[in-house]
Amino acid sequence: MKKILSSVFLLFLALSGFAQQNSDMKSRYFEVRKYYANEGKLQDLLNRFENHTIKLFEKAGMENIAYFVPVDNTDNSMTYILGYPDEKSRDQMWESFMNDPEWKKAFEASRVNGPLVKSIDQTFMVLAPHLNDNPKPMPSGVIQMRTYTLFEGKVPNIQARFRDHTQDLFEKQGLRNYPYWMTVPKDGSQPKLLYLLGAKDQASFDAGFQAFLKDPEWIKARDESEASGKIVEKVDAVMFKTLPFSPLK
Repeated sequence: MKKILSSVFLLFLALSGFAQQNSDMKSRYFEVRKYYANEGKLQDLLNRFENHTIKLFEKAGMENIAYFVPVDNTDNSMTYILGYPDEKSRDQMWESFMNDPEWKKAFEASRVNGPLVKSIDQTFMVLAPHLNDNPKPMPSGVIQMRTYTLFEGKVPNIQARFRDHTQDLFEKQGLRNYPYWMTVPKDGSQPKLLYLLGAKDQASFDAGFQAFLKDPEWIKARDESEASGKIVEKVDAVMFKTLPFSPLK
């Protein structure tokens, strides 16, 4: 049943034509990749991306969306987002990239003193319907990636609440809406909402988000949307700063 629900969800997005709403992104299928660097190798990894990897991604047809490191980088990681025309193209582009002689040369040269990457996490996504109509936001000093695990059957509810209330109420408090996605779980489970929210600096983000939580308009919208039950089971939030070579700022 979970696999059927996931397939229906993806078919809905394809038929609705919503995956191309954000004019600054050409892609229809996306991937968040988190790299855990080996001890002392994070800067070498960032240098490899800046000097080689991002241009070779583009050469293979991928779209560089954003590159981050956590503000509080306790796990020695970097996170980035790539875009592709579709899922099939994703696999073909990665095969082309991995077999590129330029990449093989850069990869081996970067590893002369040991491998840079310990492990990689991957999350696949499509753009959330009706949630990417906003113009491109101003560059932000900090950006938070927020992932919502939803109670079963609540995907339409979270999309409606963000569309009708949440996004506007974020902006009311000076917070900046970046792209919104729905994850594409490979195990057939229910999609999650994943989005980016920015502000000019950490103090502005904290003040704006606290003001949002206390806003009577938000409290009313939240309570009315949950009349038939809670929507969000869990929120994971990570504060990032963009890297100098990140297209998204």
